[in-house]
Amino acid sequence: MAEQQKIRDRGVVIDEVFGGLQRWGLRVVAIAAAAYVLGWAIGHIWMVLFPVSLALIVSTVLGPPTTWLRTKGWPSALAAAVVVIGFIASLVAVIAVLTPQVAGQAGEVAAGASDGLQKIRDWLTGEPLNLSEGQITGAISALQDKLQSSATTISSGVFTTISTASSIIVNLVLVLMLTFFFVKDGHKFLPWVNSIGGTRSGEHTTEVLGRVWATLGGFIRTQTVVALIDAIIIGAGLAILGSPLAVPLAVVTFFAAYIPIVGAFVSGALAVLVTLVTNNPKDALIALIIVVAVQQLEGNVLSPLLQGKNMNLHPAVVLMSVTAGSSLFGVTGAFLAVPVAASVAEILRYVNERIDDSVSVLAPKRDSRSAEDLEADEG
Repeated sequence: MAEQQKIRDRGVVIDEVFGGLQRWGLRVVAIAAAAYVLGWAIGHIWMVLFPVSLALIVSTVLGPPTTWLRTKGWPSALAAAVVVIGFIASLVAVIAVLTPQVAGQAGEVAAGASDGLQKIRDWLTGEPLNLSEGQITGAISALQDKLQSSATTISSGVFTTISTASSIIVNLVLVLMLTFFFVKDGHKFLPWVNSIGGTRSGEHTTEVLGRVWATLGGFIRTQTVVALIDAIIIGAGLAILGSPLAVPLAVVTFFAAYIPIVGAFVSGALAVLVTLVTNNPKDALIALIIVVAVQQLEGNVLSPLLQGKNMNLHPAVVLMSVTAGSSLFGVTGAFLAVPVAASVAEILRYVNERIDDSVSVLAPKRDSRSAEDLEADEG
């Protein structure tokens, strides 16, 4: 009789399964709708979010020296002004030194890469490989068209209209002003959030924002160091090989390093293709070895050593985030994709920790005594 009572009707079980699927389906639809609305809102206020995001990224670099000056007794406004002005002066000096070389040779870099692709096509379709020209020619022609269009854009200049120039200048001024305010009053933000949110939500919000800030700052600062080392090694290697475009390629390597995986691949391929055209196949092979060695150094030594557990993201997550960011917002999205993914991952880790704490509190405490001791007590 007891065994018969334990048997449940199949219809009840099936109904419970479909009921669970229905609940989860509604939740997925609700989450998708919320994500769509969030994306729509971000798209409409992107002109505001873009300078704010850049200012926050710059603030992660300028925040620590400002905090250090503040601990030495400097007023917040003076410390922020000195650090921001010093940053602007350094940036202007670097631009003044590199712009004449990079701007004058940007078109040559793109054209050299296009010619390098053409040489590779000739090798693949010629002796001894004799591969079919169909797919190879189509793929390489598409890349050539992209490179040539990029070369035309770079050669003609970015400031094609006054409105574009004005927009860039306004955004640049806005980013610098926001950066100043962030580094000046950023230390007051979390206490203000805590006071507004109260004991429950304020404590959690400040903890999450503090972790996100530490993760974002660690990524930007260490990635800058890694990018600088990559650019110096690759640029020095190309200069030793006698490449006339070593400086612009080093600059491209530096900025491409902020887009993990994809940036390293693109900048490395660009360096090899240009060296193939400007020098010879032997130098291109040496450039390839240098690029691969630098990427191995970055992936196996520099990034783990410098970044440690700042990011803690699987390479597949990094690649998918870069792909999604570049598809939605272009180069800007690719640049901001990894910081955003790291911030979201940090939030999810904190939520998971709170869930684990709640589960451990609700779980019944187990008696740590052995089974023999329990039996002795019962006896």
